[in-house]
Amino acid sequence: MDILTNTFKRRLRQGQPQIGLWLALAHPITAEICAGAGFDWLLIDGEHAPNTLQTMLPQLQAIAPYPVAPVVRPSWNDPVQIKQLLELGAQTLLIPMVQSGAEAAAAVAAVRYPPQGVRGVGSSLARSSRWNRITDYLQRANDEICVLIQIETPQGVAALDDILACGGVDGVFIGPADLSANMGHLGNPEHPDVVKLIDDAITRIARSGKAAGILHSDIAKARHFLDLGATFVAVGVDSSVLARAVEKLTHEFKGAEVAGSTPARSGEPY
Repeated sequence: MDILTNTFKRRLRQGQPQIGLWLALAHPITAEICAGAGFDWLLIDGEHAPNTLQTMLPQLQAIAPYPVAPVVRPSWNDPVQIKQLLELGAQTLLIPMVQSGAEAAAAVAAVRYPPQGVRGVGSSLARSSRWNRITDYLQRANDEICVLIQIETPQGVAALDDILACGGVDGVFIGPADLSANMGHLGNPEHPDVVKLIDDAITRIARSGKAAGILHSDIAKARHFLDLGATFVAVGVDSSVLARAVEKLTHEFKGAEVAGSTPARSGEPY
């Protein structure tokens, strides 16, 4: 079985829309439950969720038997952390808070072996090569890594053309929550100025030929981004799905008796 070919990267290059879900619960059981739900990709979050290398590994293992692509978000654009995630077997990374073409280029270099990049060679110790049982891993690895760049600030949007021009960048993801905060609209990603900037960015990314991505749990908004040309769209977060479901179930029986029973906002951009 060919486990090295990155089918998610190939589908993005072919322009096939990929629907995903965020994993924030940091547990292999919930990861496997979500893996069997029919999504195209699942993101294991190392930035805002309580994940470590030791919790990400069993989630990757739990997802592996299912026809769904794991994507991993490190906490920062750090070559050491990126190297460790690659050794776990992650092949698609979403790099947060990129604000320039130079930072995008650094992320690309971090996932590639020399001379194309700076990734250290440790395949004999790593799940990525199945401990060198994938005999051509070193020769093929560079081409199979998918690099997704996350833009979350006005500076990042201003640098969008430079980021898109960076060789090795496969896609660009817009983060509405941080982008709105950095535009002076904390907690209000639906502000007209933010909405306009996001729509324009998604359109520009799609026109460039790179994959455009975003996370939004409102179905109508998610479909709107797909209509604009986005090809990797996450439509929810496991923790939020669980929280809203148990709130709804409790409310059916206890109603206003439940402390803090005011319904949380639905359809949130993250």
